[in-house]
Amino acid sequence: MSMSRLFLVVTAAGLALVVSPVYAHGFGTRYDLPVPLWLYISGAGAAVALSFVIVGLFVQGASVVHAYPRLNLLRWGFGRALVHPVVVTTIRIFSVGLLVLVIVAGIAGTEIDTLNFAPTMVWVIWWVGTAYASALIGNVWGLVNPWNTPFKWAESFFSKINPDGDFGLDQEYPSNWGVWPGVILFFTFAWVEIVYGQSSVPGRIALMALAYTAITWSGMFIYGRETWLRHGEAFSLAFGFLARFSPTEIRVTDTTVCEHCLVDCMDLDGNCIDCAECFSAAEPEYREFNISPFAVGLLRNDRTPTSMMVFVVLLLSTVTFDGFTATPLWADIFNFLIDAIPNISVVGTIGLLAFPIIFIVVYLIFAKMMSSAGGGKVSYDVIGRAFVFSLIPIALAYHLAHFFAFLLIQGQLIIPLISDPLGRGWDVFGTAGYTVDIAIVNARTAWFVSVAAIVIGHIVAVYLAHVIALRTIAERHLAIRSQYPMMVLMVGYTMVSLWILAQPIVEAGG
Repeated sequence: MSMSRLFLVVTAAGLALVVSPVYAHGFGTRYDLPVPLWLYISGAGAAVALSFVIVGLFVQGASVVHAYPRLNLLRWGFGRALVHPVVVTTIRIFSVGLLVLVIVAGIAGTEIDTLNFAPTMVWVIWWVGTAYASALIGNVWGLVNPWNTPFKWAESFFSKINPDGDFGLDQEYPSNWGVWPGVILFFTFAWVEIVYGQSSVPGRIALMALAYTAITWSGMFIYGRETWLRHGEAFSLAFGFLARFSPTEIRVTDTTVCEHCLVDCMDLDGNCIDCAECFSAAEPEYREFNISPFAVGLLRNDRTPTSMMVFVVLLLSTVTFDGFTATPLWADIFNFLIDAIPNISVVGTIGLLAFPIIFIVVYLIFAKMMSSAGGGKVSYDVIGRAFVFSLIPIALAYHLAHFFAFLLIQGQLIIPLISDPLGRGWDVFGTAGYTVDIAIVNARTAWFVSVAAIVIGHIVAVYLAHVIALRTIAERHLAIRSQYPMMVLMVGYTMVSLWILAQPIVEAGG
């Protein structure tokens, strides 16, 4: 496939995702499908299967990984303005201010969650909104991370008063830890979001923000700021993975600067991509801020430890479990378990633990099948680590389909809240009287765009898996054979995803 055709295909898929996500939360109306649900689900599965055939016919090699087109925005004044220190510093100060406001609102504001800035900012604007921005714009979290900025300021201040000293303990990060600290912290976050019954209580949000601040700064102080961001800071990892789908990247073309980087930032092909430290340290002529096709960042030839594979699967499984909790099947399971274990949090925790375990086991079983179909020349654990980033478009598509209407409707609450963040009756910016428009999107649109998001996400995943197979397994015919189990897995998950999205919304135990 020519690079121009690749650019058009992948970019079209990415643009389709921009307009495709919606979920049924927040709707007061029901939409009856014009055809039976099984026909929608089987048709979507067939579309994913057909994409496998098309990709197998037209994608002949893995050279596209290195040859994708890039447009460097730093050639023009507006592109250089975007990365100007004044612009970057202003954005970072604003982000730190938002974190402070969340904590202050949680401690000093009203406990009515809809009238307090903290819940809407954290659960709607930050968590859902940043995930979208990461995937559809770029690694914005690397820019706005409010824990990174103050620590970096402290490092700079300390270096001025003590040029020969190190700000921190500078302990060597244990190599066998991988990103397991990030896995643990992200699972904890998912538990708070899905299971914890007081996740929207402003005071609890403030305490959790302070606790995470302490954990993050402690990790940075002990092991170094960049090291902790790449291994322990859960959201740098999660948003960074989603940002690989995005159409932007920062790149350093003279990798000699990487010799002074505090982390191993280069991939296995010798490229330094999305390393903010090297980008800042490099001379201007060696910097690139590129627009590239959607999803090519997921083909980066990086080192992928087992812990990183688990993190990606955890990202997919937790958002799936969140949707599954709105189905009658989960209500039945919940009611069965609650009779034996009369504790809502314990039952929810069991479900949340079960989903990642099931997902990882199933994924590794299919990795074993792929290894066998590929002639057994590549072990199943290598297969599992190599192909895991092809799951990111699926996680993204489900996130889009699951949360977009929630963002569109609940996100409007931020308009009055910016004028009265503490719920004290203020009207600082004149927006306190704004009324949320719950009819901004209807159920019919929600269903169709959810189907589009899920199907397109899986088709992009099929393409990525095919290219990775050609890179991982040398013989083309064996590489294609290895993809048969992956096709079955993706078709199956397409159908399961649509089934979950189509279920009536119920409240477990209600």
